[in-house]
Amino acid sequence: MGHKTGLEDYYIIKNKKKLRFGYTTGSCAAAAAKGAAETLLGGAPVTEVSLMTPKGILLNLEILDIRREADAVSCAVRKDGGDDPDTTDGILVYARVEKTERIPGSSEKEESRFILDGGKGVGRVTKPGLSQKIGEAAINPVPRAMILGAVEETADKHHYEGNLKITISVPEGEKIAGKTFNPRLGIQGGISILGTTGIVEPMSEAALIESIRVEMAQKAAGGMEYLLVTPGNYGADYLREHMDLPFEKNIKCSNYVGETIDMAVNMGVRGILFVAHIGKFVKVASGIMNTHSHSADGRMETLCANALRAGGSLACAREILDCSTTDEALAVLNRYGILEETMKHLMERIQFYLDHRSYEQILLGAVVFSNEFGYLGQTKDAAELIEKINTAANMEEKR
Repeated sequence: MGHKTGLEDYYIIKNKKKLRFGYTTGSCAAAAAKGAAETLLGGAPVTEVSLMTPKGILLNLEILDIRREADAVSCAVRKDGGDDPDTTDGILVYARVEKTERIPGSSEKEESRFILDGGKGVGRVTKPGLSQKIGEAAINPVPRAMILGAVEETADKHHYEGNLKITISVPEGEKIAGKTFNPRLGIQGGISILGTTGIVEPMSEAALIESIRVEMAQKAAGGMEYLLVTPGNYGADYLREHMDLPFEKNIKCSNYVGETIDMAVNMGVRGILFVAHIGKFVKVASGIMNTHSHSADGRMETLCANALRAGGSLACAREILDCSTTDEALAVLNRYGILEETMKHLMERIQFYLDHRSYEQILLGAVVFSNEFGYLGQTKDAAELIEKINTAANMEEKR
């Protein structure tokens, strides 16, 4: 029987499969710090620690690779992402806790007797707009509070009143970081220590939306007023290969068109240009703002309605409704000679629903394409957004 973490009864059902919960790098770091502090201050090595997560789930995590020095202890906790596709699953997150004098020059923010920093494999912030200042370790606020809270609890338990330095490290962090958002966010040298709840919920939409929010905040803090957004790889490829826009500035929003607009409005962003494949953005033309097929479809119905607006016949409409893919439907429109006119009406509807989502508080537009037919059209505000994005990029180059 394997080690029981406390998550055995936590899971979700998705597509008729039971998917188990996991725990975050933040929980690993906090548990490792607690284990190291307990071994250092208590005198005897501990093999397991209990950790209450912000989610309200009590974890019991195994302490591994305990190493003792005269005034320091290092140990690790192995990350378990549950059944979520997670690049950090299985890695060891280390914490080293050492007795120390107060570090000279430490900020007022860290005037306490507990100093937290990142070591090997934990990234460093190099750009503004994140929760941490430039130069600080990429340890997010909730994990930071969890780590410091776990160490303070242990110090109080053993009546220790001296100073402690906690260093979190991830030996595999630098290698893994390239598979994460960190390079795009200006976090160099490793991964971030993450987790707002301490728990990984499989296929979590909240985690995906949070990653979009973080990248958007970083871009906005860097001075970008007009954002370039692609829903997925098709959009990114089209942007790179066919458009004269700064590809490196683009943000991927996945299926979360509505949430992306909402976050931009809240951050004071002035506009967004979406560069999107019609397979996703045709749904926006009927007001669908989460373009995942599990949320809604309506692709053929939307194309059919706009074909009728363009003067298409009932025979054409029926053929469209029998299509399985948008490219197949575009071929029908092309054969009937109404592809261009249908796309014109479709762009009008996309513009309408983008503006409706934002209550016209920011400038929104889209360029829409197909892998087979190429450029299909753009909404009325797209040209203005293209000009503003390029103007900003050219000014940045000159600085």
